[in-house]
Amino acid sequence: MPTPKILVIARREYLSRVRTPVFWISTVLLPLLMAAWIILPSLIASKSRGALRLAVVDTTGKVAPVFVKQIDKARTQGGPQVDFKLEMQPPAADAAAQRKQLDSRVLRDELDAWLWISPRSVSDNKVEYHGRTTSNFLTLEVLERTLTKVLREQRLAAAGYDPGQVEKLVASVDLEKIRVTAEGGKADLGIGAIGLAIGLFIILYMTILIYGQMVMNGVLEEKATRIVEVIASSAKPTQLMAGKLVGIFGVALTQISVWLGSVAVLSAPGLIAGLTHLPAGVNLPTLSPGLVAHFLALFLLGFAFFASFYGLIGAAFNNPQEAQQLAVFGTLLVVFPWMVFMPVLNDPDSTLAVVVSLIPMFTPMIMMLRIAIKTPPAWQLALAYALTIGADLLMIWLCARVYRVGILMYGKKPSIKEIWRWTRYA
Repeated sequence: MPTPKILVIARREYLSRVRTPVFWISTVLLPLLMAAWIILPSLIASKSRGALRLAVVDTTGKVAPVFVKQIDKARTQGGPQVDFKLEMQPPAADAAAQRKQLDSRVLRDELDAWLWISPRSVSDNKVEYHGRTTSNFLTLEVLERTLTKVLREQRLAAAGYDPGQVEKLVASVDLEKIRVTAEGGKADLGIGAIGLAIGLFIILYMTILIYGQMVMNGVLEEKATRIVEVIASSAKPTQLMAGKLVGIFGVALTQISVWLGSVAVLSAPGLIAGLTHLPAGVNLPTLSPGLVAHFLALFLLGFAFFASFYGLIGAAFNNPQEAQQLAVFGTLLVVFPWMVFMPVLNDPDSTLAVVVSLIPMFTPMIMMLRIAIKTPPAWQLALAYALTIGADLLMIWLCARVYRVGILMYGKKPSIKEIWRWTRYA
């Protein structure tokens, strides 16, 4: 039952936090990091090319010419982002001396590396690579892939097979994934949908944990400075508690609104495409109104439960050191969904996913993950919301009972038994 006093307290809690530079730095910084994470890797990859000065010694006389043609073909077709500067060397009579001479050129920085191709390379599929460094794994991956293709074709041709025909016959299957919906088949968003689900899951995790503990720290700070005694003289403890929860919820909602708005802008059709090309199989999903509504509702339910729990702890104890001993249980409840994250993401309709998503403490994060991947049946959504609302009301009732007694209690650290006894006071 809102009253002017609750609104005054809520306004104070809201403004005291929103007006701080730290709040806006953290609010703006996350969308910037998200944009950088989405855009920069592809943009940098599309604009930059690795380089490798490579000497090639082919004692077979058959592999190197095909290898050079393959590199030139890939370069003209915009293939691997590696600029190979090849130097073909005929095999010398003294192989040991030639190897030593190539090593010295690498040490003098005239070459980056050299390859030694022998008949063993074709039969055993092994090519010697000598380089100043072997940590350039991206470049080496392109080199290995190209050599694999060349040597495979050599072996197939030697065995009397047509390499082109064989490549067609053994080509990998590309699953064209179509989601079945009530509106008809829709192209699957692939990694984009998974990324959205993970992003919403992480935002819920961060905000519930951070703002829940913010309630506890705020109560402890007011108890330590005795400000609560002044406030309690003009407002009931339950009004103080309600105002604090509403105010901090408003702070969290402000930050989440900025973050969701940033996600909507970043996933706008054509935005990323105008900046860079996304990797194959990656599509940017959009935030539907239904998804946003579920997110906000689940955040409200999760915040109400954990903020009340942390508010109870803050009112019961005298300092952060005492409070953290019990607050760790709240942290474990928020962290637990990470333990079942991958199984739920892989199969959102499994028994594990359904059961965990119906446990009120885990419903906000796990149900959000399920909804983002595949909307659960209506009865599961209704049951999850009903159970979570019931758990929230119970936790708020317990918090109010403890809050009105513990907020003015100082001195000895109360035991769990004493805190439980406070809930039975009339």
